[in-house]
Amino acid sequence: MSDSDTINARRRFLVRGAAAAVGAVAGSAARAEEATPPAIPDWMKVPGADTGSQPYGTPSRFEAGLIRNVPKGLKQYTSASSRTPLQDLDGILTPNGLFYERHHGGIPDIDPTQHRLMIHGLVERPLVLTMEDIRRFPSESHIYFLECSGNPGFEAIKGKTASDLVGLVSCAEWTGVRLATVLREAGMKSEAKWVVAEGADAAAMTRSIPVAKCLDDALLVYSQNGERLRPQQGYPLRVFLPGFEGNMSVKWLRRLNVSAEPAYSREETSKYTDLMPDGTARQFTFVMEAKSIVTRPSGTQRITPGFHEITGIAWTGRGQIRGVQVTTDGGKTWQDAALQEPVLNRALTRFRLPWRWDGTPTTIASRAIDETGYVQPSFDALTAVRGLKSFYHNNAVVPWRIAADGEVANGYA
Repeated sequence: MSDSDTINARRRFLVRGAAAAVGAVAGSAARAEEATPPAIPDWMKVPGADTGSQPYGTPSRFEAGLIRNVPKGLKQYTSASSRTPLQDLDGILTPNGLFYERHHGGIPDIDPTQHRLMIHGLVERPLVLTMEDIRRFPSESHIYFLECSGNPGFEAIKGKTASDLVGLVSCAEWTGVRLATVLREAGMKSEAKWVVAEGADAAAMTRSIPVAKCLDDALLVYSQNGERLRPQQGYPLRVFLPGFEGNMSVKWLRRLNVSAEPAYSREETSKYTDLMPDGTARQFTFVMEAKSIVTRPSGTQRITPGFHEITGIAWTGRGQIRGVQVTTDGGKTWQDAALQEPVLNRALTRFRLPWRWDGTPTTIASRAIDETGYVQPSFDALTAVRGLKSFYHNNAVVPWRIAADGEVANGYA
């Protein structure tokens, strides 16, 4: 088939899908009209709630079930996390109240007027900065994703929902100061190769950051989605490293030690390294590789025969998503999905594909392709190289199995 034939076939498919969608919506509207007479509903008969009753806005009471996925039984003052309900969200931005969270020693309650950031080590002018000092530097705002590198572990792929599987990823607009700006103010010395970041939590979370990243797009962040960071996200200050594993974007930031060597802290030796099949270990695996997941339809949802829009999210730590392919026949064939604008650097990208399900059991999945040409691997392809003793950086394709009754379940199970 020629390129023009392929394009024309794709256009015909999209037109048929759009027509089916219109028909489905019209049918639903007709059924709704039959079920609900055109009467005046109760909420039109009395004044609504006063604006002052909610000084800080909250969602509708009918959306009370839209909450973070918090594993039961975890001791939250130790190493714990909560997950974003990806299957229930639209677009690419994650509301602050649903943003995933990960900590290693509980969430500190920090008075911003008492908080200080110390910059020392291989610098000409050691600094101790207040939050007021930091906010005096020129600020920037960027939309970036943040993902935990254990999202999921290689043996933790049996969850039921998209949140269970890869809910340790979220996306927001971050506002702060370029780390390079502050390091220049301190006068970083030429022999500096690393910057060791330390948090003010009970675990004193410590990670080593290559100087090249610090001087590139790293940020000192104090706001998220237009408001000050929430305590779970590092209030009042965190470092943010676009595209790098989330553990490196140290929260509650209190210290930056400029050094010629990495710290080799617990979080980059005992943790956040992977044992390979040949006995060696992968260390300092900073970048999050291209990844995607179908969020609708996905695990625990149920569909009926007819038109559906397959949608999900894709992301990569190496830049922009170039394309997403979707299979509706268990990987026998793949189709190009449409990427929803905006397609941003190191941000979540939403994809969409019109699809008509005929009621036959099948498996659907997506795979992302980033601007470097890297293609998201299958689980078998990934473990053939990495083995099963790895835990971090599992970016394998996530399959969803659709049964004859329309129930959607984890394709790994």
